[in-house]
Amino acid sequence: MERVFLGQILIVGIGGFIGSGLRFALTGWVQRIFPYSQFPYGTLAVNTIGCLLIGYLAGITLLRQALDPAARLFLVVGILGGFTTFSAFAFESLTLAQESQYLKAALNSVLQVVIGIAAAWLGFSIARLS
Repeated sequence: MERVFLGQILIVGIGGFIGSGLRFALTGWVQRIFPYSQFPYGTLAVNTIGCLLIGYLAGITLLRQALDPAARLFLVVGILGGFTTFSAFAFESLTLAQESQYLKAALNSVLQVVIGIAAAWLGFSIARLS
């Protein structure tokens, strides 16, 4: 692998470490606010914050060229990628919609949710059989 690519992997990996730690901490904190609820408020909070942040960072990158490529890798792919991949899915669907590719945006949204839930169910079922 070339040196630049290895540097990019390191940038994304450090950001991912930070984002994953933040996700763990925030999810736990939010769930402690609602100790008797069986609804995943922590995950909802993480996904909502991640979507808000990726929208903001993409906006300042695309509209104002405010982030250089290394900062974008670190913040968007690394930290937010570790924090929640839902934010990437949401932004990709938004991008498709903004490009007037409404059918693809809707299909992406439905497939991500349905296939994601089905895959989680399948993985759980396989684990149950093991």
